Amino acid sequence: MSAELFSKLLSQNYIELLEDNEYYDVTIEVGEDPNVKIFRAHMNILCYRSPYLRRILASNKKNNDNVLAHIKLPNISPEIFQIILRYIYGGILLLNGQETLNILNTLVAADKLHLQELVDYLQKYLIENKSDLLEQHFGITQQISSQSNNLFELQEFCTNLMIQSPEKIFKSFDFTTLSEKFLISLIKNDDLQMKEIEVWEHVLKWGLAQNPSLIPDPKTWSDDDFKTMKNILQHCLPLIRFFSLSSREFSQKVRPYQKLLDQQLYEDLLNSYLEPGGVSKYNVLRPRKIKNDEIKIVDSQIIDSKIVDSNIISTVSKWVDKVAINNDNYEELYLPYKFELLLRGSRDGFTPKKFHELCDGKANTVTFIKVKGNEEVLGGYNPMKWETTGKWCYTNKSFIFSFKNKNIKDAILSNVRDAWQALDYSRSCGPQFGQDLNISSKNTKSFNVTYCRKVMYERNIRDTEDKFSIEDYEVFQIIRS
Repeated sequence: MSAELFSKLLSQNYIELLEDNEYYDVTIEVGEDPNVKIFRAHMNILCYRSPYLRRILASNKKNNDNVLAHIKLPNISPEIFQIILRYIYGGILLLNGQETLNILNTLVAADKLHLQELVDYLQKYLIENKSDLLEQHFGITQQISSQSNNLFELQEFCTNLMIQSPEKIFKSFDFTTLSEKFLISLIKNDDLQMKEIEVWEHVLKWGLAQNPSLIPDPKTWSDDDFKTMKNILQHCLPLIRFFSLSSREFSQKVRPYQKLLDQQLYEDLLNSYLEPGGVSKYNVLRPRKIKNDEIKIVDSQIIDSKIVDSNIISTVSKWVDKVAINNDNYEELYLPYKFELLLRGSRDGFTPKKFHELCDGKANTVTFIKVKGNEEVLGGYNPMKWETTGKWCYTNKSFIFSFKNKNIKDAILSNVRDAWQALDYSRSCGPQFGQDLNISSKNTKSFNVTYCRKVMYERNIRDTEDKFSIEDYEVFQIIRS
């Protein structure tokens, strides 16, 4: 029979030994000026509790003249070493009231002294009880975790946060202490759930922190200051998705920093607001992905439609901005425009007169037509102003399209090929694109000539040239948001 009757008492006895001033044989100088403290300890206990201290003491034992062994630990503060020493002697860890940074520093010291049990416990304790504070102090947390292969759980915490909620890292107190490499990995992330203007502002904040002598107001910067800042941010600037910014954001938040950007990029950005749909010479990065639980909010903010959803307007917006669509990105939402409703047939009527009354003089419009009897949606984009001139309108930027069952993967896009007859501005026509998407009225007030065929545009957007009936149609003016 055996019984463990001594563990609590033994722990207390060892704490008393630590506090006794008679039987010590080692002195430990901890900290750096002006915060230095001498601790008294016992060689045998230190050697058997800490492999690191054992190695140091092995070459620094008390000599024959009874001179005490003396070691220095300048990289550990006295306050932290006091916590460590009580753990070494009595297995007691006092964390109540300790700030998160102190606990992190205790973890660093425990790792340095090879106190594996304490290292494992502190990692688990921090992640389970202080995760919010680790996020708020992500800079130091990530820096500490990357300095030792022994801090696997803390490394995993940082990696998971970067993958699942990278936006939290930007909002940490010590965000500006992150390395350039880590910052770049963040802003490359398509899943970063932040407005692009916020990403831009945080990158500027990080850049200023790398050059603390620079006044934050760019109005005070010299050409050399801009040159310095541009050099600091040279690897970050190409990763900012400037084309996703609203015109107001561009004017207020980017324009003051014009000298940081390549001149051609700046001109292309400026032109994109003056002439939506223009093609940039730059590889325009797609907007970041929006999580599914935000789509309903996006729908109501971007478009008031009874016909289409955010997936369709995203696809049409990509076509307007000439964004390449492939199998990897066709589902990614691209929503740089606000769609302002000009006309809805079920509300305003299905007549050419009402169409021209509500839409003439409006440029950059998208028309959506719901075909009666099925889930087919037809439409077209007109970069020019609608008018009632009775003539053809020239443009080489218009296009027509179709969707079946709101399936964006199988959508059909047909660009204009006869720019001189891209749009029909006859009084009897509604939003008519060449002779390819015909919406007009013959001998009646309402639309009664409705069919598609391939004439002035590259492709036929329907499988048939038969007449169709309109269940509803909507015309929107698009404005970069």
